[in-house]
Amino acid sequence: MADVDQGSAVPTETSSPALDSLNNDTVSNGTDSVNATVAKFVSTPEGTALAYGSLVFMALLPIFFGALRSVSCSKSKNSSDMPETITSRDAARFPIIASCTLFGLYLFFKIFSQEYINLLLSMYFFVLGILALSHTMSPLMNRIFPANFPNKQYQLLFTQDSGENKEEIVNYEFDTKDLVCLCISSVVGVWYILKKHWIANNLFGLAFALNGVELLHLNNVSTGCILLGGLFVYDVFWVFGTNVMVTVAKSFEAPIKLVFPQDLLERGLEASNFAMLGLGDIVIPGIFIALLLRFDVSLKKNTRTYFYTSFLAYIFGLGLTIFVMHTFKHAQPALLYLVPACIGFPVVVALVKGELTEMFRYEESSPEPEAAQKEETESEKKEK
Repeated sequence: MADVDQGSAVPTETSSPALDSLNNDTVSNGTDSVNATVAKFVSTPEGTALAYGSLVFMALLPIFFGALRSVSCSKSKNSSDMPETITSRDAARFPIIASCTLFGLYLFFKIFSQEYINLLLSMYFFVLGILALSHTMSPLMNRIFPANFPNKQYQLLFTQDSGENKEEIVNYEFDTKDLVCLCISSVVGVWYILKKHWIANNLFGLAFALNGVELLHLNNVSTGCILLGGLFVYDVFWVFGTNVMVTVAKSFEAPIKLVFPQDLLERGLEASNFAMLGLGDIVIPGIFIALLLRFDVSLKKNTRTYFYTSFLAYIFGLGLTIFVMHTFKHAQPALLYLVPACIGFPVVVALVKGELTEMFRYEESSPEPEAAQKEETESEKKEK
């Protein structure tokens, strides 16, 4: 999170390791840049409070609703809604891959033109943003449309070879409601490409974050601890140890952070002095919080103790990040505070309740084998 000029935000994305490696977990208040130039707008206390309060609120939305949707997603038989399971091996390699990608981007921006790189990135995120926002809107549209709405089914199928060697490359099923969502999302995408408006940026950012929390599943609590612990070290090193992340952050333009203007009260929707929060600060703790919600469901006690505990821990950690940032007037890696809070609070609760062993023994089974078995059964029936 940072008080920065437009376009100098720190990047993070959670839908792929490459983008996660940018990890906008950097928190900065931009004090040096404010002191360096008299012409720059100085935020009022009210504007700063509104900006940071709005960012915290926006960060909570994808975590809360993404976690709820992850429960139904884990039971889904639809291939388009299948979650991507993160194993302990994936979690251990993640910080290394992230570091290599971050440094690679740093070299790219040093060697090649920033303008052309950001043009390619804009088109890439334009497509991803439309798909993510469409997927996010789909359940809402299902409730809005009347029951008698003429909803036709479609299928997009790409195969290669023929006969016994025939292999599916793409098999995507959708309906008329999905097409409506896609059209609305495309309007937002064009708005973002043409204007780079902060509201369009936030719509894409929230969609990315919600989809990340919903579709990225940790297979157990130990894997979550490995992932968060590794990124804790990664974040502290790249923020305090080098200027690589800051350089990439100032060069990278993409809707992979949430922003809110601190001068909104003075300049309205045309405000340009932004505070920001990277999506990595949302999705990384968010997938761990979603895992604890699914653990709560598995206990079958009709309580959500660990989910609410970790959710409140996230609020505490993010609030502490903002407090330390303003107290010491220095950039802060948010995971430095979020990781101990999100892991520590639920572990303490589990110790008190005597469920620590049960928590760490909880293992999620991937739905993919079930889907494969179902497809195999249907194939056998057709042959008969």
